[in-house]
Amino acid sequence: MEPLLDPMDASEEPIGPEYLLHLYITGATPNSTRAVRNIKDICEQHLKGRYELLIIDVYQQPELAQEKDLIGVPTLIKMRPGLVRRMVGDFSDRERVLKALGVVPPPLATDRFALE
Repeated sequence: MEPLLDPMDASEEPIGPEYLLHLYITGATPNSTRAVRNIKDICEQHLKGRYELLIIDVYQQPELAQEKDLIGVPTLIKMRPGLVRRMVGDFSDRERVLKALGVVPPPLATDRFALE
């Protein structure tokens, strides 16, 4: 006979990566290319191993863009964790993107605290 599993003993960890991000772009335009590069850099630097980034080209899949009622592209939609957040632009303002993602960047080292 199989042992019964108590649902209260199950791990509370979400299945899949902690951050689920959807990036909507318009082909290989300069703004879309810049947005892809910037968000990939931010994710690799601050969310390495904890994110999944899905890139959707609205030229190839216009029905997905229509479902999401996009007002502009490139648009990044943070699906999880927490509340769904939308950001439009090329994501060059890293501080603003990190804040929208709910990521607190590590403090910058200053000469005052450097070890000698």
